Amino acid sequence: RVFTERENVRGCPRTYRIGSSALSGISGVAHDKMTDKAVFTRDKVLTIHTMNPTVKKVEYAVRGPIVQRAVQIEKELKEGVKKPFTEVIKANIGDAHAMGQQPITFFRQVLALCSYPELLKDNMFPEDAKNRARRILQACGGSSIGAYSASQGIECVRQDVARYIECRDGGVPCDPDNIYLTTGASDGIVTMLKLLVCGEGPTRTGVMISIPQYPLYSAALAELAAVQVNYYLNEDKCWSMDVSELERSLSEARKYCNPKALCPNLCSCQVYQDNVYAEGCQFHSFKKVLFEMGPQYSNTVELASFHSTSKCYMGECGFRGGYMEVINMDPEVKAQLTKLVSVRLCPPVPGQALMDLVVNSPKPGEPSYNNFMKERTATLSLLAEKAKLTKEILNTVPGITCNPVQGAMYSFPKISLPEKAIKEAKALGQAPDMFYCMKMLEETGICLVPGSGFGQKEGTYHFRMTILPPTDKLKILLAKVKEFHQKFTKQYS
Repeated sequence: RVFTERENVRGCPRTYRIGSSALSGISGVAHDKMTDKAVFTRDKVLTIHTMNPTVKKVEYAVRGPIVQRAVQIEKELKEGVKKPFTEVIKANIGDAHAMGQQPITFFRQVLALCSYPELLKDNMFPEDAKNRARRILQACGGSSIGAYSASQGIECVRQDVARYIECRDGGVPCDPDNIYLTTGASDGIVTMLKLLVCGEGPTRTGVMISIPQYPLYSAALAELAAVQVNYYLNEDKCWSMDVSELERSLSEARKYCNPKALCPNLCSCQVYQDNVYAEGCQFHSFKKVLFEMGPQYSNTVELASFHSTSKCYMGECGFRGGYMEVINMDPEVKAQLTKLVSVRLCPPVPGQALMDLVVNSPKPGEPSYNNFMKERTATLSLLAEKAKLTKEILNTVPGITCNPVQGAMYSFPKISLPEKAIKEAKALGQAPDMFYCMKMLEETGICLVPGSGFGQKEGTYHFRMTILPPTDKLKILLAKVKEFHQKFTKQYS
């Protein structure tokens, strides 16, 4: 802002003549001959060179350059720019509702009642939804979900989470005091990493993560300047984990860091526990397995596990609800964890309420039970169908190999790329699968994420896509991928 000697703006000092001692601390002074005004400049305190260097190392592929370009293309389409397609189909991220998955009626009814309690007088809502809303509101300060909660989360919700875990794991005990409600699973994961990371050089904390991995893990480790220790899943055996590979990775890591945590999916992630489609397969929590292995493990192994409202049949990403359970944590460290979460006051209370509904859903005999089960079953059945469809169609394309989508909501197919395409990508300074995915976006409007954003074995190339689009749109997407791959292969052969 430029002021002359005659101006005096409230809260701002008068400008001084050039050369005045009052100009000390201002980096530069110029004189605008056109306006006869002094123009003052000041160096930026925060620049790309002075900012936290660890932040510059953070990468998050699912919202990376491909997605940024997809957003630009959407704007161009709205502005009338001609493209060889009429819409962008985003299959880059597990955002279920954005892809058309419908919310569970019971969840939204209770959240509506909690948000606007006057609706409790309305006869259109079932009584069990009203009872859940009243219970949640009574646990909130001033009976309002607009009030802060305890930093660890609303007590009755933590009690419900504990009962849910006990039931899920066949009676394995769960202490509500070990439950921390979180802002989605991601918040809990990053919080645990903050507690783990310390040391310098060869004593710096190493964290073992599976490759392919979810980019949250590599991003969080980069931000904390921790050491990422990769171990590779076996693609030829449906991305299974080999103990020999874990041992190799651990042995190598001990030469340059202090490995302190093993992340099967970073600690123990339960966010897809309902999304299991493969025949004969079911979810087993790491906690349950620990207890089945006996007291020498269940009483000693430090475990942090996470759940979220964002995935499964709920798909409520925007509410940012989640929980974390910690077991066998040192009491002094646990006190530090409680202190750390208190700095952020509390997780979003609507998200806490939604988490409560997930772990305390309608029971047989309650008014909402039948409709709840109908919606839940329909959503999971449709996901299972789309998982099968994705695998079957992709495997008809020469040069694409896709493992069965056994669970969750993504596929990670391997793609064969011609040597000419690989050379052109490298000449442009791009990973070959990034080059491939960007070309696909520009030519088809399909937004996928290159496998290099998740990690992959050297010399292999992949892309990741969600199975979430509606079935008719998913078929279009898969057909376009097939057509593009054939054209791309021919072009660069």
